[in-house]
Amino acid sequence: MRLLIALGAVLVTMVTPAAAAWEPTKQIEFVVPAGTGGGADQMARLIHGIAEKHKLTPRPIVVVNKSGGAGAEGFLHVKGKKGDAHTIIITLSNLFTTPLHTGVPFNWKDLTPIARLALDQFILWVNAETPYKTAKEYLDAVKVKPAQFKMGGTGSAQEDQIITILVEQALGVKFTYVPFKGGGEVCVNLVGKHIDSTVNNPIECVSHWKANRVRPLAVFDIARIPEPEWKNVPTVKEALGVDLNYLMLRGIFGAPDMPKDAVEWYVGFLKKVTDTPEWKRYVEEGALKPAFTSGAEYTKWVEENEKLHRELMAKGGLLKK
Repeated sequence: MRLLIALGAVLVTMVTPAAAAWEPTKQIEFVVPAGTGGGADQMARLIHGIAEKHKLTPRPIVVVNKSGGAGAEGFLHVKGKKGDAHTIIITLSNLFTTPLHTGVPFNWKDLTPIARLALDQFILWVNAETPYKTAKEYLDAVKVKPAQFKMGGTGSAQEDQIITILVEQALGVKFTYVPFKGGGEVCVNLVGKHIDSTVNNPIECVSHWKANRVRPLAVFDIARIPEPEWKNVPTVKEALGVDLNYLMLRGIFGAPDMPKDAVEWYVGFLKKVTDTPEWKRYVEEGALKPAFTSGAEYTKWVEENEKLHRELMAKGGLLKK
């Protein structure tokens, strides 16, 4: 009898199914801490579209823009959802710049790192109808008329303004910096000649470039963009003899204390997204650097870049006093 009972217990153990892996049970709120039309918004909506097309998630993704306070609205919103497994946020380098400049009670450590998807480059753009064919021609003109040329950028004390200040300090020029809510709005204003230049991401101006409305003068990276349509754009060092480079984060974080199994699901989900033809075409056309990573490697990268931004912003006088 004892043998039969024991055998029965073994059989029950063998046929009992393993606990199902976690997956979303309700809609996923995908927060964009920036305005519509910019690089972050475009990427979030692309992920949404890919997920729907390829049926990569059992529940829908809803993209929500919260751009107030240079993204602080979005970060604080997600910070307030402790333990929530259904809220994620796409992050740019305003993950660092916004709290460092404003003193808002937020730090990236308040969130749960999920994955870095790519790194974004920056290009110096002018309107295609201007006479400036090279970065040197444009910067020489700016030097003659200090503060009379307008440089448009996304937000105040964020990536675009940091790069603008680095250019000013390295080349002895002075711009009037004009902030906008998103990169798409920045490029539209360049097309409309309301500003004289931008340091926008490639993806934010590529459609206007293909329509011959704007002109790329130089890329802020150590090497040229390798894709065929971009490879003729020189680096800033090639164009101006000054080594200025800056790459921006395109990463995903979750709410504070997001359950580990939920983090693992999102990492797997995002890896599937980045393996699709749509994503690969988007990266190529937008001149993004593929740079998928997660776990300890992602956390280490974020730590190092927070330190870098603190140094750059201190140099430009942008830290909260």
